[in-house]
Amino acid sequence: MDTTPIRIHNISKVYKLYNNPMDRLKESLNISKKQYHKEYYALKDISFEVEKGEILGIIGTNGSGKSTLLKLITGVLSPTEGKIIVNGTVSALLELGTGFNPEYTGIENIYLYGMMLNKPKEAIEKEIDNILDFADIGEFIYQPVKTYSSGMFSRLAFAVAINIKPDILIVDEILSVGDQRFQIKCMQKMKEMMSGGTTVLFVAHDINAIKRFCTKVLWLNKGKVMDYGDVDRVTDKYVDFLKLEELEKRDGFIEEEDTNEINISEGHKKTSEIIAEIRRVAIYNENYKEIEEIQSNEPIILEVIYDVYDENIKDSLLGVAMRAIDDEYICGINTYLDKKKIPWKLGENRFYLKFTYGLLAIGGNYYFDVALFEETATVPIQYLAKIKEFTIVSKYVGEGKYIIPHEWKQDM
Repeated sequence: MDTTPIRIHNISKVYKLYNNPMDRLKESLNISKKQYHKEYYALKDISFEVEKGEILGIIGTNGSGKSTLLKLITGVLSPTEGKIIVNGTVSALLELGTGFNPEYTGIENIYLYGMMLNKPKEAIEKEIDNILDFADIGEFIYQPVKTYSSGMFSRLAFAVAINIKPDILIVDEILSVGDQRFQIKCMQKMKEMMSGGTTVLFVAHDINAIKRFCTKVLWLNKGKVMDYGDVDRVTDKYVDFLKLEELEKRDGFIEEEDTNEINISEGHKKTSEIIAEIRRVAIYNENYKEIEEIQSNEPIILEVIYDVYDENIKDSLLGVAMRAIDDEYICGINTYLDKKKIPWKLGENRFYLKFTYGLLAIGGNYYFDVALFEETATVPIQYLAKIKEFTIVSKYVGEGKYIIPHEWKQDM
């Protein structure tokens, strides 16, 4: 018996494009079967498999076919060609609340959604308390959902979709649902599912999120598979592709398209809720003298002082990004990736980052962004851009962006 959660065999999705509505009528009535349409392949000859417990990242620019693929897997669309095999229940965090009846109460919609996933009533009843606790909308759960605010509706829809325990979870971008604390709770729950054997399809423009969460990556471009497999290899190739595409656009080789801007770096912003607050950022040399002008190979220490107001947000982390004066993203590191825990007690805390070999960059003006995040490095507790500016002084010993440590020898 086939137990592989998802098998995709040579699927294509073709749309018929007509220049005007009358062409559709002409084609349907034409005796000679003359075609008045053009064929547009949203997806063309796609094949891959997702094993149980895998977290597949799906990347690609706008219009690459990501949303079409998800709709085919969830059964919203049917393929023009090929075969899709899905084994298990699917919960999709695409359009929250799809399938909810506005006339039903929140509690009735919980049972309705569970029935749509073919969950027996007994299984739904076991999760009711978890859903109510997660959504945290109080007595409104017994009111028709048409009376809910948009925030309450989203909280309930997310709580239902993620607590019904699907075999396959589909996530299109990290969802901004509710306030900051609820977002953190959502990320913790999704992380729990991802590490607990649930098969996950995860679509995101944030490449760092793909690298943090996924075990494999599928790269789509204009409806075709460009690459599939190892996370670092595929995402690095994709980022290079984006850089080359942006360079060609800037130099006038291809026309600008009317698409949404794609952010391939961080995309975080300072938020208004005060869970913690960065108070001071300073740069010191090895003698603990505060400096703003740095030799490229000079060891430096970055001190971050922050106040904690909510001690219950566990395993928070500290991130530092280095950017050039023109906002070019030079380097981003955080305590999550380096497996370091930061102090998180009420009141003042401080943590240090040492660049043992200096910053090794060509001379010029730079700055640090400093941020506090929740444990998955996704929801910003506070993000401060350009918090510390500095100048790197470098002798003319090389060209490019960095001076990589090296040694010339005649013999090895």
